[in-house]
Amino acid sequence: MLVRLARFCYRRRRLVLLAWTVVLVGAITLSQLSRPAPVADFALPGSPSQAAATALHRVGLDAPDGEQARIVVSGDDVGAPAAQRTVAGVLAEITTEVPGVRISSANGPGNEQIAANGTVGYVDLTLAARPPQELAAAAADIRTAAAAASTAALRIEVGGDAFAGQGGFSTEALGLLAAVLILLVAFGSVLAMLLPVGTALFGVGTGVSLLALAGTVLGMPSFASYGAIMIGVGVGVDYALFIVTRYREGLAERLDPEAAALAAMGTAGRAVCFAGGTVVVSLLGLLLFGLAPIQGFAVGLALAVTAVVAAALTLLPALLGLTGQRIDRLRVRLPRRRRRAAAGSSPRRRAAAAEASPGWARFARGVTRRPWTALFGSLVVLAVLIVPVFALRLGFADAGNRPRTDTTRRAYDLVADGFGPGANGPLVLVADTGTGGSASATLDGLTTALHADPGVAAVTSVVADPTGQVAVRTVVPTTGPQDARTTALVHRLRDTVLPAAGRTVHVTGTTAAAVDFADYTAAQLPLLIGAVLVLCFLLLLIVFRSVLVALKAIVVNAASIGAAYGVVVAVFQWGWGGVLFGLDGTRPVEAWVPMIMFVLLFGLSMDYEVFLLSRIREAYDRDGDNGRAVVHGLSVTARVITAAAAIMVVVFSGFAFGADPALQVMGLGLAAGVLIDATLVRLVLVPAVLALLGDANWWLPGRLARLLPRVPVEPAGSGVADPVGVRA
Repeated sequence: MLVRLARFCYRRRRLVLLAWTVVLVGAITLSQLSRPAPVADFALPGSPSQAAATALHRVGLDAPDGEQARIVVSGDDVGAPAAQRTVAGVLAEITTEVPGVRISSANGPGNEQIAANGTVGYVDLTLAARPPQELAAAAADIRTAAAAASTAALRIEVGGDAFAGQGGFSTEALGLLAAVLILLVAFGSVLAMLLPVGTALFGVGTGVSLLALAGTVLGMPSFASYGAIMIGVGVGVDYALFIVTRYREGLAERLDPEAAALAAMGTAGRAVCFAGGTVVVSLLGLLLFGLAPIQGFAVGLALAVTAVVAAALTLLPALLGLTGQRIDRLRVRLPRRRRRAAAGSSPRRRAAAAEASPGWARFARGVTRRPWTALFGSLVVLAVLIVPVFALRLGFADAGNRPRTDTTRRAYDLVADGFGPGANGPLVLVADTGTGGSASATLDGLTTALHADPGVAAVTSVVADPTGQVAVRTVVPTTGPQDARTTALVHRLRDTVLPAAGRTVHVTGTTAAAVDFADYTAAQLPLLIGAVLVLCFLLLLIVFRSVLVALKAIVVNAASIGAAYGVVVAVFQWGWGGVLFGLDGTRPVEAWVPMIMFVLLFGLSMDYEVFLLSRIREAYDRDGDNGRAVVHGLSVTARVITAAAAIMVVVFSGFAFGADPALQVMGLGLAAGVLIDATLVRLVLVPAVLALLGDANWWLPGRLARLLPRVPVEPAGSGVADPVGVRA
């Protein structure tokens, strides 16, 4: 089927290119005209914090809908008349110039909360719900008004997610530029480089536009489009790279361009389809967990991956048809050593040498001759990297994790200095007695116990609705929202302090909601991992028709992902090397990141697994020599795997150096996972295990063999001959 599709796209190449152009332009146009649904929050249905929020909404005590913001002022005496006039002027300008702004009531003379020492005060605002573009414009106007009124004597900062900076450079552009340079080194040709890049751009542009259209129905997290770009660029370039590599091999074996393109699609194209499908299925599995932001993000990433796979399977054959034999035109000057190696050879022979390196053949022979050394050495390194996972703590980043140049970070720090670290994440106690008693009396009865708790810094007075059914009281912790002691306080209140009231009392607020979400994802993560492992084992069993190969792939892939988790914990929780990423403190790992990381890394590692094992199985089916097959498979794929991994690593690392705390964690985790998998695991551990198992690699019980369908990723005999004559 893929070959027939490739033949159609190759022969109707101009029509296919035109169709993709129309699709891309149309998708972008529709996405610009669409009206996104409200941004998904991380509220967890059925959780204690959500039960409290429901009770507050029932009686009208909940916060108004919209974006929350905070104007924070700092000076020698923010309650002085001059400071009050300045604050009043800023608020008047904001409410006049920005429609739909509501100022929350407070206790200070200028309608603001004022710290006990008089040096810090704040006013809470609510911006009425509006489309993202309008929200960004409103936030810019408020930032401008605050900055214009700020002086050396009275600093004014703005807090709230809408006011956070986005960094000073484009991580997407940086990643794409790095991919271009790596492809130039790998292919040595400008034209060959342009094929994967062009294919990826078409796929990513279409995928991100489809994500925006899906956002009109599903609430997407604010960072969904950036995540889709990150994943789309990485896998889009990699998938096209695999296919172009096989195409150049076909030309090196003197196939005509159409035959080479069809051979590439019948081999590498199948691997791309399988690997991309695995990523999409894994992502869509997250829909079963019923978490709105995770569902939206998973759908967005699945659309991006689907679009780049579609581009690789349809647009790329058309581009190969337009390129033909000219793929090695516009060659780049190679380093002197490589020029000597290629001197006097034809472009086709140079292309073959680029894909099957004698150097990698020597490396592969070294691994297979000392498999126990390679096995134990790689396992020791993986074990060291996995150790930090046992300290994994889930949570959420906030403004306290942003750069100090960001106004939201400065506002966060000022509030912590003036009111204590817990003021940035207070806990809200909600008593809901229905019709059977006084909610106010219930919360009043907790006063002594709350003040006696060492984790409580302050407790406000009780506020009740007119019916007396629901009452609210705010508890300010002694520690910040991300502190493990604050999480312990939430659990202690729920498990020990509040049950003593004898009535239903919930703990809510952004901090409590984050604790609920982190607890839920920690409980669900093992189920997700188990489901993905079982699914991928079955898929690999069907594709490679080998119990041990499938089992080995599951184990080593899980180990490389565990090592990536360890790197994330070491950097973000322990602070090791955090200064390299602009971090000036520690924080828990984003609660949703391990779920997304696992399905993505497992899918991405399948790319390299399928690409390597399909070539090994192809060679084994040809001559039945396991040792030679391992050496051949590694020698002809190692250069491509390292180039593909390098592209992904630089693309993902660009986001690790960005300003968004959530994407920082995911970017570093994905970069570390791909780097570990494509080097230590795929080039050392896997060949060592395959060499040790010998012919047992391909064992499949007869009864199971008859039950399993035959769905080869790269059919035997479809590849080209070994151009460098490697020997085991």
